[in-house]
Amino acid sequence: MIDLRSDTVTQPTKGMRKVMLDAVVGDDVLGDDPTVIELQKKAAKILGKEAALYVPSGTMSNIVATRTHTSPGDEIVTEAHSHVYRYEGGAFAALSGCSVALVDGKSGIMTPEQVSSSIRKAEGSLSHYPNGSLVCVENTAQGGGGTVYSQDTLDQICKVAREKDCKLHLDGARLFNAAVASDIEPARMVRDFDTISICLSKGLGAPVGSVLVGSKKDIAQAHRWRKMFGGGMRQAGMMAAAGIYALENNIERLSEDHRRAKIFAEAVAEMPNFSIKVENVQSNIVFIGVGKGNTESIIEQLSTHGVDILSTDDSTIRAVFHLHITDEDLEKAIEAFAKVR
Repeated sequence: MIDLRSDTVTQPTKGMRKVMLDAVVGDDVLGDDPTVIELQKKAAKILGKEAALYVPSGTMSNIVATRTHTSPGDEIVTEAHSHVYRYEGGAFAALSGCSVALVDGKSGIMTPEQVSSSIRKAEGSLSHYPNGSLVCVENTAQGGGGTVYSQDTLDQICKVAREKDCKLHLDGARLFNAAVASDIEPARMVRDFDTISICLSKGLGAPVGSVLVGSKKDIAQAHRWRKMFGGGMRQAGMMAAAGIYALENNIERLSEDHRRAKIFAEAVAEMPNFSIKVENVQSNIVFIGVGKGNTESIIEQLSTHGVDILSTDDSTIRAVFHLHITDEDLEKAIEAFAKVR
């Protein structure tokens, strides 16, 4: 079966399994797991920040960042299809006590003007408004089909947020996809953000874990929230070793996933049963329009032809390319789509 459901379905490679087996471990809750410490230092260095914190998941990374930067009654500005808003169980409300101001971005991309006009402040509103205190940006924007922010747009969003006294968090679950696609160094891309979440278990191929990166002050506060939310792990070095391997070996190869996604999109876009905005295929994700109410039938047909895929709504399916998808798999997937009626 060719599994295009997500880039989270990857399994550790032989090389990754070896470093996991050989990892030196300690007790990360007590702060003495040397491999976790090494991973955190490496992630901070790559992104040009002071410190980092290893957490079990990308959702937890975003949650502890949100809680670090906000107080109950605050408001978060984010794009309407962002992971923070749509796929984290309402954690921004339940665990941080925040409301959210949604920006209707174009293909998942917010403009600086939209962000600026969405920031509300309690001061000067006779206390009618919540206090807009945090802007969350997602790059790549999975809700837009893996679209990538330009560096100028990121810089301008950060500028307007600072002018309105807001903190900035980047949900970089696929940050390295964005960096590879735009040929921009990750540290430059995230320069003006307070915290950045990077996921190790998507395109980078680790089995579990994310890293929150930021200043020493912010990461110290995030560490407290990680503890309170149950994210402390003991001998986590075995998993952290996989993260180190991923950062050292699996970033540059992301361009292969992007290449295959583009070839796939261009081929399927020519088929009568599907519609694709090929210009939005900027990384490893392809959104495929199938007509309202048709997703279940098409997913079933593709399964019979050896392709596993997921829907994003009742008229769209999503194909995600990752390190286990070969050129041969790509050709077979295109052939499977051609057989759908």
